[in-house]
Formats: sequence, C-alpha cells, structure tokens
Amino acid sequence: MLQLRSTSVADTHAVAAALAGLARAGDLIVLAGEMGSGKTAFAQGFAAALGVTEPITSPTYTLVHSYPIGRVTLHHADIYRLTTLHEVADLALNELLEADGIVLVEWGDVVAGSLGDHLLVRLAPVDDADDESAREITVAASGSAWATRWARITDALAGYAADGRSAPG
Repeated sequence: MLQLRSTSVADTHAVAAALAGLARAGDLIVLAGEMGSGKTAFAQGFAAALGVTEPITSPTYTLVHSYPIGRVTLHHADIYRLTTLHEVADLALNELLEADGIVLVEWGDVVAGSLGDHLLVRLAPVDDADDESAREITVAASGSAWATRWARITDALAGYAADGRSAPG
C-alpha cells in the first residue's frame, strides 16, 4: 500500500495524471472515499492526462460516461446509486475493459472483491490541513495486473509519499 498526501486539487490531479501515465487498455481503477472526498477531481486529472478535453463530471445518474481517446476509451462509472451486485453486473464493466477500455469506478470499493484485478485509490480529506482541498490518498494493487507495475507506481508517486514507505496491495 502506498500512502500519499495531496495538499491541493492540483496535487490530486497530478497524482491521477501519474497513474494515468501507467494505465493501459484493460485496466480498472476503483475510486473510494466519502462524498466530497475528491473522487471526481481525481477522475478529472486522470482523464486530462489521457487527453480527454471534454468536461469530466460524476456520472451518478447516467452511471457511465465514455470518452474515446485514440485507440483506447476511458469509461468513468459511478455505482453510488446501485444497490445490488446484479445491477453492477448489468453495467458490463468487464466488457468495457475487454474492448480496449480503461475503467474508473467511483464508489467501487463496495464491490471491489467482485471486480478482478484493479488499483484501489482511496481519497480522504485531511482534517488538520490549512487547505480544505488537502487529501490523504491511499493506493493499493489487487491482482497481478497492477502488482507487476508496483515499482513504477511507487516511483511515479514518490513526491507525494506521506511516509516514505510503500508495499503492493
């Protein structure tokens, strides 16, 4: 697990951009955190780094927004309003991954165990920070797809490490 500290929305965007630089078709990134913790801000930084020029908003009511970018498509899903695993399965996230997609799933931590290999990014406000946009960001790899890139993830995010230590998953 990698513990990071973001002191601003720009830092959160930079962390997301660093991870986007390591992402490839077939990758699933699960975004976790309470309401207002920065999941959509993370998605905005991630998408911008991939070359998405459209505004990125949370797909709370539409469930999935898709952004074609060259040979890959970024799919941004929000499962906050879903109440059963069956509803999540109906989104066909695996099909989006198999079709040269990268999938970001907001609120996905509640079903992460059923999603297969993924990178979990948990965001939380920092209570004692001077800037209310400061966040603690925890990154953990689940499965071999991300574990094999763990050293690169750690290197890419070294400037934001909260404690100087990291371990996969």
